[in-house]
Amino acid sequence: MSALARLEEAVNYGVEEIGDLRVSGVVSEVAPSHYRISGLSHFLKLGECVGLQHDSQMQLGEVVRIDPTGSTVKSFDATVAAGIGDRAFRIGPLHLSPDESWKGRVIDALGRPIDGQGALLRGEHARSIESPPPLALNRARVKTPLRTGVRAIDLFMPLCAGQRIGVFAGSGVGKSTLLGMLAGAKGFSAVVVGLVGERGREVREFLDDSLGQNRRLAVTVVSTGDESPMMRRLAPKTAMTIAEYFRDRGENVLLIIDSVTRFAHAARDVALAAGEPAVARGYAPSVFSDLPKLLERAGPGAEGSGSITGVFSVLVDGDDHNDPVADNIRGTLDGHIVLDRAIADLGRFPAVNVLSSISRLAQHVWTKEQQTLVLKLKSMIARYEDTRDLRLMGGYQQGQDTELDQIVTLVPKLYDALQQSPASPLSRDAFRELSETLQAK
Repeated sequence: MSALARLEEAVNYGVEEIGDLRVSGVVSEVAPSHYRISGLSHFLKLGECVGLQHDSQMQLGEVVRIDPTGSTVKSFDATVAAGIGDRAFRIGPLHLSPDESWKGRVIDALGRPIDGQGALLRGEHARSIESPPPLALNRARVKTPLRTGVRAIDLFMPLCAGQRIGVFAGSGVGKSTLLGMLAGAKGFSAVVVGLVGERGREVREFLDDSLGQNRRLAVTVVSTGDESPMMRRLAPKTAMTIAEYFRDRGENVLLIIDSVTRFAHAARDVALAAGEPAVARGYAPSVFSDLPKLLERAGPGAEGSGSITGVFSVLVDGDDHNDPVADNIRGTLDGHIVLDRAIADLGRFPAVNVLSSISRLAQHVWTKEQQTLVLKLKSMIARYEDTRDLRLMGGYQQGQDTELDQIVTLVPKLYDALQQSPASPLSRDAFRELSETLQAK
């Protein structure tokens, strides 16, 4: 036996005798939002996980900063259960192993079941939580029309399979209700829902009421508002990873994230704990690079695979639709649906402002005649709203402007046609239903 063979045999024997080796460090500093580890800086990379050994329990955290003197770690638990001198072990980057059997299940941001239905089956292949999007030139084109069943959307901002659309709204304007209506859309073989920072009460309501028949097709990732920023930051990535698994299997996936703003808030907390400066309304620079990295993962896959139709809700702070997060997201997506508080105050739901909303792929859905009709309807709505004060003051008299007379007659009927509640049946042919409403006396 050669010397090299004997050395190999000795190494193999030693590994078998010693078992798994773990690199560890020691907790040197504890703060309410993070803790510091000494002795691991040369072994860790940003984004990797460490396990903290405390009172015979292992607490998982993520490395958010590394310097020669130590590493800063944010815990996935809501409270930091670290003490000076506790041991922390390198675990590595997070991975998920999704499986077809996950449909119908509810999990947390770490991929652990929380629905009481037993353990999840692990898929054959592990996928990184931080997977890059498909290469731009390898992606399929987005052209296939998609019917949502919501008349206001199917008429004025129609969607295509593989499109990414944002629902922009302030609090209490009906954002979650509209998402629930979209969650019941047909034509999808898989649905992935990420509830990020939501109230615990709304989780059961969304699962039991909004998903409807799609419940059996849905994988729901839940991170409620009382959980740590790390879990709220991770939940959309977990949902995206699961959606990518089904997309790569050739399935047409509906992905709903509610809301991306709370993901941005959580990313801000993590970035500030890592020592980044605040540059725009308290947001660190990394937040504005994390958003497109997440959103670009949705959309069509490579030629021959499936697609992810992404619906992302955006909670605009203080009804300011130009705040930095909303502005960044709007420029990344393929369109936006704006919910207006003034319309909601009038009792019209969904409170979609058709003049401010747009679908950048509508030309693949409308026929030439439909496009002409929609543009005409939008101009009528614009003039109706522009003359509202004039009519309220009594400055409008019927018969003096034939075009305005027609607008005053038709636009209220149009508003009635666009009203739709979650209890209403989904629209089957929005243009035909609109025609029937406008022609009714």
